Amino acid sequence: MNLWKDDNELFQLAKKELFVALVGDVMDKMGLLHQFLPQHIKPLNSDMVVIGRALPVLEADVFAEKLEGTENPIMAKPFGIMFEALDSLKKNEVYICSGSSYNYALWGGLMSTRAIKLEAAGVVVNGYSRDTNEILRLDFPTFAAGTFAQDQGPRGKVIDYGIPIEFGGILVKPGDVVYGDRDGVLIVPSEAVEQAFTLAFEKARGEKKVQEALENGMSTVEAFETFGIM
Repeated sequence: MNLWKDDNELFQLAKKELFVALVGDVMDKMGLLHQFLPQHIKPLNSDMVVIGRALPVLEADVFAEKLEGTENPIMAKPFGIMFEALDSLKKNEVYICSGSSYNYALWGGLMSTRAIKLEAAGVVVNGYSRDTNEILRLDFPTFAAGTFAQDQGPRGKVIDYGIPIEFGGILVKPGDVVYGDRDGVLIVPSEAVEQAFTLAFEKARGEKKVQEALENGMSTVEAFETFGIM
């Protein structure tokens, strides 16, 4: 029997009882050994946590904000179809973007404002964010390689969204769960979500017993033999 009835309950329960490292450990036991995004992808504020369903967004480098005479209509649109991608966000979704260089910011304050209005869960970009003070004021969960003010306008465009993307060697599909805290960002494939989180809640509750035993003086050798958790 599930501990949750829908995504909203799952994500609230995870924020209350879990942390990313624990779910990653469980996924290792499931044979899903390569699900963490690159180590340098970190929250803008170390207290930020993101958990939600992936809306993958594909970005590409360009060399002008707007081109005439192009064979690709997206090239004639400033930012490509970024606004359409942003407006398509649904409740509990994470805008997760990859595909470009690190020459400009992929996320900012006004985008955060719109995402909050749509009840999105957060953003993870394979690059930089900007408008840092505004995003911190909004407290919108933002994970990136760091901050950099240079605008994507004449440098990058969103060329597709809602499709599988590659992010630092990790496949991210629409509907996968994106789970991140200060220790890293984990991609949980949609088909593994139920098993991974069920086992994670069991492990979290078991770890509380281990912690109590250690606090009462039990050795780590005995604790691992007794509980099988460390």
